[in-house]
Amino acid sequence: MTHQVRAVIARGKGAPVSLETIVVPDPGPGEALVKVEACGVCHTDLHYREGGINDDFPFLLGHEAAGVVESVGEGVTDVAPGDFVILNWRAVCGNCRACRRGRPQYCFDTHNAKQKMTLLDGTELSPALGIGAFAEKTLVAAGQCTKVDRAASAAAAGLLGCGVMAGIGAAINTGNVGRGDTVAVIGCGGVGDAAIAGARLAGAARIIAVDIDDRKLEQARSLGATHTVNSKTADPVEAIRELTGGFGADVVIEAVGRPETYKQAFYARDLAGTVVLVGVPTPEMKLELPLLDVFGRGGALKSSWYGDCLPSRDFPMLIDLYLQGRLDLDAFVTETIALEDVEKAFERMHGGDVLRSVVEL
Repeated sequence: MTHQVRAVIARGKGAPVSLETIVVPDPGPGEALVKVEACGVCHTDLHYREGGINDDFPFLLGHEAAGVVESVGEGVTDVAPGDFVILNWRAVCGNCRACRRGRPQYCFDTHNAKQKMTLLDGTELSPALGIGAFAEKTLVAAGQCTKVDRAASAAAAGLLGCGVMAGIGAAINTGNVGRGDTVAVIGCGGVGDAAIAGARLAGAARIIAVDIDDRKLEQARSLGATHTVNSKTADPVEAIRELTGGFGADVVIEAVGRPETYKQAFYARDLAGTVVLVGVPTPEMKLELPLLDVFGRGGALKSSWYGDCLPSRDFPMLIDLYLQGRLDLDAFVTETIALEDVEKAFERMHGGDVLRSVVEL
């Protein structure tokens, strides 16, 4: 049996997305069919539309999602029909060298559904990050479904599927922010603000938000920043040092993904401090740093991919904190929209007008 559902498709590089009918098969072994309830509009979806990930058009966009399992295939035991789940793009294999070493958060062979979703004419679709959730239903590997408390808002919960988890994890998992630490976050979009929220959860004593937009700095304060720096009018490195007794921050999280801001992060950290790169650079970008400075300043230079998260561990824990009122995921939802509004949401996101637009179905 197959299912015909509405979905958002990117047919060509840079072309506006279209709302089309697609065909979704019933789940096979190890797969799950999910009725999508909400899906955030993430920069990664725009990168797919622009051909910045690869050129395997047409793409079925959307990946930051939550919904309800409708049916499962043979051999699936971790989720069942009726379960409320957040979709993830790290369905760990359990067998690769990272998994065998007890580091499944670095799994090198994550699972996706084996069957293909298609257009009505049979053209195979490439689902964004192996998910494809700007659709009324989607087919995923069962391991891409993480069961969480049904009491959570789908619009808020789905954001853990990508951007918010990336930011929180950059602080908690990659940066190992601890009680009493000083933290600076450069770039206060959705991921940067999530890093601020993560640093607050971890007990950071001072959280310095850096951006060029006063609107974003105000939002950062509401999510936990204790100090803000507008880097249009102040040198962020000097400002961070001044706010940390002249030393620099223990952890600096770069959530922009540019060489200029990475250098700021590098020099704004304390000796033996940590830099975490969670902003995504483009392929042509290059970084130049004096090797002596890399050696002499010590510490750690890290990148954070998906916040080094393990969905089965992190998603339920963060949803529990959300339901306790200790993590304001609702603050990241700027607006809720319909499937046909995704193209307009890309424009608002590009203009910096939203933290997240979320499609509700």
